[in-house]
Amino acid sequence: MMSRGMIIGGFLSLFFVAMAGLSFVWTPYDITALDIPNRLQTPSAQHLLGTDQFGRDILSMIMMGARTSIAVAVVAVGIGMVLGVPLGLTAAAWRGSILDEFIMRSNDLVFAFPSLVIAILITAVFGASAVNAIIAIGIFNIPVFARLSRSGALSLWERDFILAARVCGKSAFRISWEHIFPNITNLLIVQGTIQFSLGILAEAALSYIGLGAQPPTASWGRMLADAQTLTTIAPHVALVPGLTIVLTVLGLNLMGDGLRDWLDPKLRVQRI
Repeated sequence: MMSRGMIIGGFLSLFFVAMAGLSFVWTPYDITALDIPNRLQTPSAQHLLGTDQFGRDILSMIMMGARTSIAVAVVAVGIGMVLGVPLGLTAAAWRGSILDEFIMRSNDLVFAFPSLVIAILITAVFGASAVNAIIAIGIFNIPVFARLSRSGALSLWERDFILAARVCGKSAFRISWEHIFPNITNLLIVQGTIQFSLGILAEAALSYIGLGAQPPTASWGRMLADAQTLTTIAPHVALVPGLTIVLTVLGLNLMGDGLRDWLDPKLRVQRI
């Protein structure tokens, strides 16, 4: 049975995903059209969340920003999974070897540089953009999934069904993908949900300091940066994107915690 937190988190997550999807076909207003006479309007029937300092509709900006944040987070988490999981499974299959040591120490090296520092380094070479933000966040996700895959795989390598597969003459590579990987998918799904929320938060942070999506592409972090000097005269301009980020990350974390409890067989037995 799903927990209340998982239901609430799932609802919040689906709401913002649906908002991002809807932005592909419809938004209340064109975010590239400036309307200076109607700048900094408070929420009204015409503009449900008000307007910003350029007269743009904030609801439309939030919808377009959802598309940017979700796209960056999805691709970045995908990079982490596609590259990190094979590395973790390889390290576990050849545990204790030079290859295992090399992979894990390389992960430690990446962990020594937070995604923000990596983004600064990439931006210094290639310039600020959403693509470079994806690369920076994705690189930081690789060791996360590598470590998780390795720890999950190590707990399975001495199980009886793995020993049976080894007796049958299956290679370490084949065992990893046919027997180990399917049994750690639950861990990967839960961690992927958590990393997805962290990816959205990282994208907002990078855009806030000017290293993420660039205008005219909408971004929640960019909206916060533009509104930081307007909090006293038009607080809604900063509150709306700030609350949007908080609710999105909260929803994904609640859903991730709920998935962990729901998919964990031990916790499931305790609930029964």
